Amino acid sequence: MAPAQIAAPADTAAPPPRKKSGILRILALGLGAVAMAAAGFGAGWFYFSQASSPMSEALRLIEREDPNAPKAADPNAPQKTPRPMPDSTSFVTSYHPLPEPLTTNPANSRRFLQVGITLSTQYDAKVIANVTTHEAALRSDMLAVIGSFSEDQINGIDGREALAMALRDAINARLISLEGFGGIEGVFFTSFVLQ
Repeated sequence: MAPAQIAAPADTAAPPPRKKSGILRILALGLGAVAMAAAGFGAGWFYFSQASSPMSEALRLIEREDPNAPKAADPNAPQKTPRPMPDSTSFVTSYHPLPEPLTTNPANSRRFLQVGITLSTQYDAKVIANVTTHEAALRSDMLAVIGSFSEDQINGIDGREALAMALRDAINARLISLEGFGGIEGVFFTSFVLQ
């Protein structure tokens, strides 16, 4: 006997596979559009964030740095304090008396010289703060300068003026070596006793 062939029912046949590419295509196009927009935004931000205004660009081209021009002052250095008056060339003078007088012997002398000293500056409070901070070193330098003058050299107005200028130069030299800026413009004797 011959084997019977069994026919498969027609309605139980496997349906053709569905195409899922419609949803995936829309999703891929949407993600591609978002990626393109993000790349455009990023490129625009990078390009335009570095740009300056046309006016600042023109000023930059006009104001090229002159190699012979004086260098800008250090912003941390003491600045002169202007007077609150229309005259802009006038500055406020500040005075700082040293708390104790200096006593030493003039050169080649057995006598003692005792001087009270007041310093002046037209710069801001940084100079006085530097003087206060380094007062011990400044007093030592001033004693050395005073001890280098003889009695004859400090007699009279001219001698005292020479001593005051030498003291000013020594103070500024010490402040420059320690702080990078001097700023003391005058040395005044509030007492001057030679005995």
